[in-house]
Amino acid sequence: MKIGIEGQRLYRKKKHGMDMVALELIKNLQNIDKENEYVIFVKPDVDNTCIPSSKNFKIVELGGGPYPTWEQFALPKAAKAEGCDILHCTSNTGPVKSSVPLVTILHDIIYLESVSIFKKAGTWYQKLGNMYRRWIVPPVVRKSKRVATVSNFEKDRIKNFMKLGDNLVAIHNGVGDHFKQISDPELLTQAKKKYNLPDHFLFFLGNTDPKKNTPNVLKAFANFKKQSSVDYKLVMLDYEENALRKILSDIGHPEIRKDIHLTGYVINTDLPAIISQCDVFLYPSLRESFGIPILEGMACGVPVITSNTSSMPEIAGNAALIVDPNNSSEITNGIVKILEDEKYRKELCQKGIERAKLFSWKNMAKEYLKLYHEVYDEINASKMN
Repeated sequence: MKIGIEGQRLYRKKKHGMDMVALELIKNLQNIDKENEYVIFVKPDVDNTCIPSSKNFKIVELGGGPYPTWEQFALPKAAKAEGCDILHCTSNTGPVKSSVPLVTILHDIIYLESVSIFKKAGTWYQKLGNMYRRWIVPPVVRKSKRVATVSNFEKDRIKNFMKLGDNLVAIHNGVGDHFKQISDPELLTQAKKKYNLPDHFLFFLGNTDPKKNTPNVLKAFANFKKQSSVDYKLVMLDYEENALRKILSDIGHPEIRKDIHLTGYVINTDLPAIISQCDVFLYPSLRESFGIPILEGMACGVPVITSNTSSMPEIAGNAALIVDPNNSSEITNGIVKILEDEKYRKELCQKGIERAKLFSWKNMAKEYLKLYHEVYDEINASKMN
């Protein structure tokens, strides 16, 4: 069996959620499958060593212009030319016209839902991307032999919204093995110096996507600062200064800018040493299909605050403090409870470490390999009839 995997953005320097899922899938398939052939289709970019070499894995760099033309024209043409039996599209979308049978990962359908906060807010890049997905996803899903999503919550959403049947499956994401509690003083010091980390801080993985709930998190932090006698800072990653100042102005708390530390872009391998030094990991998103950062925080042995919405209770279980993400006071109270109740804090940390062990990229890769075989057998059976 020859399996094509779409990894268009894997060579770009700044990788995000879906990119990391695709990369972990490829790396773990390399470890567990020595029999089948794989062809990884990527777009040329700077990080061209992120996929390890392997005897039965071939990397094909494709030009083809921007995302839509690359996906709709260059990708299916290349998959056919390589003789792929299956083409696995990993990033919510895929080619509408592909002669190679499709397996599609539909991480979420947020862009198809009529939720005003997601339609009206966000950058123009995000809005254009959502417009493209709204047009492409329905026909691609109908064409796919299998549609995989990342949680049972999202499976139910997709099933009800798109009226899918047995070709829809849920396969949980995992958490990287390098996400663990870092106690080595040298590694911690290196991270602290590299990113100029404060002594005491809360960690928030937010961005300009409206679902990340940045305004309510900043409101909660502003209220917390009024109560705390310790000089806690809020550490945020790759966030633009102007965007941050606008939100602070909109919520009426420009005074807390001095208490927010922006690190700039952080490579994934540096995250554990940063997370391990935080006092609270904040992830009270409005809507998630899975929520990998929840597990990353837990695996690093820190207390996590997340939301009572969408997939997050499914992933967090009883190992995180669950709040209403629309209620900034609940977020504030959660922070205070964790910092003031040492017994509760330790319980959360221990439960989190155990919870994170239940999710692995290796298990995810095994599930996809099983899926490939099912699709391949179905295709061959249909040819026989």
